[in-house]
Amino acid sequence: MQTVVLAAGQGTRMRPLTDRRPKPMLPVADRPLVAHTVDAAIAAGATRIVLVVGYESDPIVDYFGETYGGVPIEYVHQEAQAGTADAVRTAAPALAAEPFVVLNGDALFADGDLAPLYDGGPAICSVRVDDPTQYGVLDVEDGVVTGIVEKPTDPPSNRINAGAYHFPAAALEWLDVPESERGEHELTDVLERTIDHVDVRPVTLSRWLDVGRPWELLEANEWKIASLVEAAADAERDGAGAEEVHFAGTDRSFAGTVSDDATIEGPVVVEAGATVREGVTIEGPALIRSGATVGPNAYVRGTTLVGENASVGHAVEVKNSVLMAGAAVNHLSYVGDSVLGRDVNFGAGTVVANLRHDDESVELTVKGERVSTGRRKFGVVLGDEAKTGIDTNINAGVTLSTGATTKPGESVTRDR
Repeated sequence: MQTVVLAAGQGTRMRPLTDRRPKPMLPVADRPLVAHTVDAAIAAGATRIVLVVGYESDPIVDYFGETYGGVPIEYVHQEAQAGTADAVRTAAPALAAEPFVVLNGDALFADGDLAPLYDGGPAICSVRVDDPTQYGVLDVEDGVVTGIVEKPTDPPSNRINAGAYHFPAAALEWLDVPESERGEHELTDVLERTIDHVDVRPVTLSRWLDVGRPWELLEANEWKIASLVEAAADAERDGAGAEEVHFAGTDRSFAGTVSDDATIEGPVVVEAGATVREGVTIEGPALIRSGATVGPNAYVRGTTLVGENASVGHAVEVKNSVLMAGAAVNHLSYVGDSVLGRDVNFGAGTVVANLRHDDESVELTVKGERVSTGRRKFGVVLGDEAKTGIDTNINAGVTLSTGATTKPGESVTRDR
């Protein structure tokens, strides 16, 4: 089935990580975020993908090319990000007069969950939550969706909209909807028109994550790195050949170079071209990507991504963090529950705090406002090429912008 994947937005809530790249290309385990969405679509039955691109679109086009996973890819460019219905309307000329699926390119799904969306007629995916009052909530009667209510004080159900839709071909004529109160053309208004004409099925997902803010990127990596190492274990049990990857243990993949003097515990993947040196301890789940180096005498624990060509050096501890491509934490440092952008460089002795003394959830600045991360432990977010001076201390919930710097011995308690 033809599938539209929305990947045109600027990702302003994810800044500074999206200053120089589109949010869909942020790393989640071994792939960009949007690649997980496209892979899930193909596994569910997508036979053609139309990618709606806009902001910083070149990396998306370069990654997917003309075909991906044996499925043809077509691109349409949304000039102004005027809402999800406008994005699909932009894609409409590239669609055949047939049913179509629409997916948000910043959403993650559990394996197999999208298959029921593709099977049968019109449908919308939802997940059940304890408190649906901050979401679009589905009203369902006798197994049919009868409406959707935005952020209701008295929710009609605990099913929230997961932003994945199966529309009939006729919906191509219903895309011209008026602007909402927030000045955008909303796909939920197209859904309302669809509900007026045909029965729409609710499809319940077992797990789903909308990746919109930095701590959700951390959560996405926690989820998908664990899934990746589980897949490595499955491949081992299924008899994957040595020419594909060399496994050491039931849940570890060491295609790269791992010192005999390193201690590896739990599920860990070391990609080809990566190096784990002597004296290192890694407690998985962890993914060490191609070209990365860890050690000597470093400690990596929690669910951690060490990105391509990143480095974790002597006497450095990294816990439950994302280090993007080229990030360097080389000497006597601690990084906990943090997201470091590309080519970040930590001066020797830089220490990140990741816990408030009052045990309240750490707050982070999102679009100019302090917002709770909902996480008792959360460290810092550093934009690409941020650099710290030696012996810098950075407080929990601090953001350093793209290219920001600190002075030697500085304690940073506010965003920069």
